[in-house]
Amino acid sequence: MATFWTLGFDADDPQRIAAFWASALGYVEEPGFDEPDGASIIDPAGRGPAIAFLRVPEGKSAKNRVHIDIRVAGPGPGDLAERARLIRQRVPELVAAGATVVREEWYGDVLGHVVMQDPEGNEFCVA
Repeated sequence: MATFWTLGFDADDPQRIAAFWASALGYVEEPGFDEPDGASIIDPAGRGPAIAFLRVPEGKSAKNRVHIDIRVAGPGPGDLAERARLIRQRVPELVAAGATVVREEWYGDVLGHVVMQDPEGNEFCVA
């Protein structure tokens, strides 16, 4: 049996970064976790882990050692050309929500994934 777990993020503005990730992942606010110094979002279908955001005094100072990959084409390698199309569709939506494009990574002639940063500078990939 799997263990329930929560992915924790340090944050400058927990409410703002929680709202970004809720939008990016299709999550919703977790009831009861709406304090100024903390926020939590959950998968409305109950399949994915909760993600918590806690205000900390220090800013981000280095590259993440753990990051989220947004898998636009679902599980498995799938059709690489279709995945590239879905990546190109999703990236502008995330930019409009406050993310920044860092770079594109290619698998030969096909777009493999896009490295991005959320509004607080945390790296993530769209693959």
